[in-house]
Amino acid sequence: MQRSRLPTGGGNIFQRIRAKRAEAAARGIELFDLSIGEPKGAALMSARKAARDAVMSDEENMHAYQYNDCPAVPDFARRFVTAHLRREMPEEGVDYLPIPGIKPIIGLLPLACGCALEEVTVATMTKPGYPIPADWCAYHINVTHYPLPLNSQNRFRFSAADIERQTSLVMTNYPHNPSGQIATEVWLRTLCQYCSDNDVRLFNDAAYYSLSHTEDSTTLAEVAIDYPELSWAEAYTAAKLIGNGTGWHVGAMIGSPDFIGDMKEVKGKTDAGIVAPMAAGAVAALEEDQAGIEEYREMYRVRLETLISVMSDCGMRLASKPHAGFYTLWDAPSRAFGARMESAEDFNFAMIDKAGVVGVHFPGCIRYAVCADVDSMEDGLRKAFKAADVGYD
Repeated sequence: MQRSRLPTGGGNIFQRIRAKRAEAAARGIELFDLSIGEPKGAALMSARKAARDAVMSDEENMHAYQYNDCPAVPDFARRFVTAHLRREMPEEGVDYLPIPGIKPIIGLLPLACGCALEEVTVATMTKPGYPIPADWCAYHINVTHYPLPLNSQNRFRFSAADIERQTSLVMTNYPHNPSGQIATEVWLRTLCQYCSDNDVRLFNDAAYYSLSHTEDSTTLAEVAIDYPELSWAEAYTAAKLIGNGTGWHVGAMIGSPDFIGDMKEVKGKTDAGIVAPMAAGAVAALEEDQAGIEEYREMYRVRLETLISVMSDCGMRLASKPHAGFYTLWDAPSRAFGARMESAEDFNFAMIDKAGVVGVHFPGCIRYAVCADVDSMEDGLRKAFKAADVGYD
């Protein structure tokens, strides 16, 4: 019989927002879409030119499977990672792995921790946070997962004491989507020591690290190498850092040899590797066009300041000052449009239906991104939030 084999209502928050956005557009509502965390337009010219040359190459390696290395772009993974870091990595004690972006490999992490053979407990940063780590964990029958506490009170940095006993893997996301919070060296050292002492594997999704707006932002790699017993890994992607190139699904991981070795085994059995011309373009931008990357970083910083100013003037309450990326996170108002808002979802959908402002809601808070041209929206946004007349009990 032809029928779905999945539970009903299984879409995640982003799928529901897209449906609501399309519904509002179909009704003719003018939208101020701040939900999209996807930069628009083309990637940096430096990346495109290098990728073009690679596509036109007659070299066999450039058009072949890359598997767990990238022979077409020699030493790609190490070069890609190194371009992100301020601290030199040692020759021994670390290993590297090219990856087709971060989203696909998140589901491999529990497998690399043995969940096909035994029960594994995973801690995630998904409440509030990007749902994919929890979504992936939910598909693994032997995985129990739970969200680490993240809120305005702890400034969206959980404590090592929040990690439950029997946890096998902690998946962090710093800089954090949606709060823009960063990991500092002091905080990371406490976390690394705890995970090392308790035999917990530690992974960080560092997709937004190159869009850090403060020197205090630190990678896991730069701290973890000081803990020789720690099993750890960190991943980086081209999608958010080479201008507007979200479709460039290429990146790299660095980590302790045991963790990367397990990832290589699982990944080597399940995919054919990255697309070589995209790797050539991405690494060229990282190594030769830091000025271009800085231009986009500064653009997002200025847009963040503009949006925060507008919304604060209109009574919205910032949950956390963003220190990286292109997101702002706000406490969800309890009142808007003269009515009580029972949840962040109620508020978000009211803003879409009545004012055309599209955000992404999480429990108790709402995210507004600045991937769109916020300056051109400023007057419309100010008018929309003034009309909403938001309040907090």
